[in-house]
Amino acid sequence: MKGYAMLEIGKTGWIEKEMPACGPLDAIVKPIAVSPCTSDIHTVWEGAIGNRHDMILGHEAVGEVVETGALVKEFKPGDRVIVPAITPDWGSLEAQKNFSMHSGGMLAGWKFSNFKDGVFAEYFHVNEADANLALLPDCLDPAAAVMLSDMVPTGFHGVELADVQFGDSVCVIGIGPVGLMSVAAAALRGASRLYAVGSRTKCVEAAKAYGATDIIDYRNGDLVEQIMEKTHGAGVDRVVIAGGDVDTFAQAVQMLKPGGVIGNVNYLGAGDYVRIPRVDWGCGMGHKTIRGGLMPGGRLRMEKLASLMETGRLDTSRLITHKFNGFEHMEEALLLMKDKPRDLIKPVVMI
Repeated sequence: MKGYAMLEIGKTGWIEKEMPACGPLDAIVKPIAVSPCTSDIHTVWEGAIGNRHDMILGHEAVGEVVETGALVKEFKPGDRVIVPAITPDWGSLEAQKNFSMHSGGMLAGWKFSNFKDGVFAEYFHVNEADANLALLPDCLDPAAAVMLSDMVPTGFHGVELADVQFGDSVCVIGIGPVGLMSVAAAALRGASRLYAVGSRTKCVEAAKAYGATDIIDYRNGDLVEQIMEKTHGAGVDRVVIAGGDVDTFAQAVQMLKPGGVIGNVNYLGAGDYVRIPRVDWGCGMGHKTIRGGLMPGGRLRMEKLASLMETGRLDTSRLITHKFNGFEHMEEALLLMKDKPRDLIKPVVMI
């Protein structure tokens, strides 16, 4: 089969590989729609997870089942499915401790394009199909549904980590596709003032549509100063970090009220340390909590998030700014995520 792969750090290209084998609990899926992610960029061009040779990229897909293992009960060839980016080993001790995304080790529930070939291929393998796939509802457009693989669950998890409650003031730092889903999730959870930090016009428009009450443009001045001015010096109850770098945590701590919570879902592809400002953290005693987590995977979560789209409570189509038809456009779509033109939110490739 053909796949689009990381050849080595800084280099990608098409390769030929054997079609993956299907274990008794597993499934083989062919993609219907896929989307590149900023994580792919960190992996290839920053070497964030180390060197990988001839590893097929991609972890966002909806597809069609072509083969199932003998012990698979819930899926059959021909089923159209949502494939989450995180596919844990559900019998692991980590899963039994409610941290399935770390099954087998830290971040090891993230298999696709980490230590296993990803979804940018004619066929790909899904472990534990009954637990890691979800049926694609007939009413959902596959292009919009592919956002359920990663963008929606990651953005929503940032809001879960920050523990947003009714009436909370919330700042979402970074309004790329993940941050936009954090804005949507914070609004669904009942945030009152919802500050979205970003500058690109497309993203700003989408943030407002998803429920942002205020846009904070970092080009107009210090981010923290703008937040403190708008909150009359009080700061915010919750912060979701969905963009930025290791220095962004300092800003999040500075704008957070005592007793507040920071939820980070930003993939830090570079830097050795996260710096926390001592005084703004209450000299270590400010009850300012920082939580960082990889999104949960699994069938149940996919089904619940898909139901938000089915009922019209969530519209992911706003995220899709570039749509390609044909596998041959895979490189073009990936490079869009690398170069990030101002009119980009998210590209999708229809296979």
